[in-house]
Amino acid sequence: MADNLIQKKGESTWYVRLAVPSDVRAAMGGRTVLIRSLQTGLRSEAMERRLAILAEWKAAIAQVREKRAARGDAWKDPVASAANELARKVRELKTEVVLGEEGQISAVPYQLESSVIPYNRVPELDSRRDEAGEVFNKTGIDGQIAKIGFAKEIASAIMVRRFGKMHDLSPTEQVEARLILNDPKAHKPRSPITTGRLKTYREFRESRGGAPKHVDQQVGKMERLSTFLKQEELPLNFDTVDKWLKSLDRSPATLGQYLMAGTAFWKWATKYDAEWREEYKDKVNPFLGHDIPQGGGAETAGKDREIYTKADTLKLQRAALDNDDQPLADLIALGWYTGARIEELCRLTTDSVITVDGVQCLDFPKSKSKASKRVVPIHPSLLAAVDRLCKDSTDTFLIPAESADKYGKRSHAISKAFGRLRTAAGFSKLHVFHSFRHTVVTELIRADVPDSLAKELVGHETGSVTHDVYSKGASTKQKLDAISKLPTIQMLDTRLTAEKLSAHE
Repeated sequence: MADNLIQKKGESTWYVRLAVPSDVRAAMGGRTVLIRSLQTGLRSEAMERRLAILAEWKAAIAQVREKRAARGDAWKDPVASAANELARKVRELKTEVVLGEEGQISAVPYQLESSVIPYNRVPELDSRRDEAGEVFNKTGIDGQIAKIGFAKEIASAIMVRRFGKMHDLSPTEQVEARLILNDPKAHKPRSPITTGRLKTYREFRESRGGAPKHVDQQVGKMERLSTFLKQEELPLNFDTVDKWLKSLDRSPATLGQYLMAGTAFWKWATKYDAEWREEYKDKVNPFLGHDIPQGGGAETAGKDREIYTKADTLKLQRAALDNDDQPLADLIALGWYTGARIEELCRLTTDSVITVDGVQCLDFPKSKSKASKRVVPIHPSLLAAVDRLCKDSTDTFLIPAESADKYGKRSHAISKAFGRLRTAAGFSKLHVFHSFRHTVVTELIRADVPDSLAKELVGHETGSVTHDVYSKGASTKQKLDAISKLPTIQMLDTRLTAEKLSAHE
């Protein structure tokens, strides 16, 4: 019957027939076969008419399967929840039987004992009528325990059928449901933060202009939470998030970033994900209200970054030159004399060296904020080094870089190199390249440079509407006078021999 055509006995009319696959029968009304009259006795017409009907049936079957594939294993969570509740109730009943009041065997509560009675209405247990009869005839503790065990089997069979209808479970899935109901530990609760959900979230953030690195970081944090939920078999709630935070061993600032990432994801999901919105409609954001422990976790938690002294900076420069790393030695000098961010320095080009009012300056483009766009006079002790960097540049950049990372950051490799150098030179993790920024601000303040001018030189907003909105800032001369107050360090390069270094000391 490859053509799906049949004729019923005694009829000349042709019918189209299709066997319903077992995995979709429940969703197709329990039918095993679909049959429809083609209202013709001519086989040639029947062959033509059957095509549209077969296409309709196959589309319906495909739709059932697609719907099932889309919902995935979501049905397992409510089954596991019901299994745990059933197991809890069984334990309580058995405890009541064994302990009984004043040594008496307590009766099996009516609600469960009554469920033993209709065993003959559960097809899965129909073959066990004799066994059921034996169970009913048992007395004493063994009899009560046997009744509870048999009642559990009946309850499980009924629940499998109910969940099967509710979630359109295939025969294979019904077997899985039965296994879970018999042993709740057979299923580990899935994380609601699924791979598909995170993919959609990423696409949303990117469509709204989110910076690639920031989006990666936030999605990565949610991936780590999802893994934690799966491993610990915990639901997504306040207590679980609290336990997760304690497991991270991160600084308070980093823990705050994890909570912000969680809140951002939660807000998106409750607004744009219909399934999530329904599941968590009565739930409070579990990422809010946490008291982040201060001073715990990471090694540097709760501690301020250290600043570099002149001696520290010279020690780092020497260490860089011992490694034959002139670019890193130059970067350290630039950090000492400008207080600029490492990525800002790595983006300086020969075109960034400009002359304003007869003064050579570094033109920093906008990076983190409006205030980061600034023009800073070059410290007199840095002029020769900047001139050398401009002449030696092969790609217009003052500081050569091996390559940019996937986010386009030129400082990626040299930043790692500085970290290794710092550690090898004996500095703690509280000494980072950004510490030069702290050093410069500290030295400017100690040199009585006005607060607003110090902020202007390092690219910070002053917080004053008068200065940030209306003022055009300090003059080039004022800025040069201020930057010149930074302590002078001996500029070193690979052309100086060890003997000359000693002489310079």
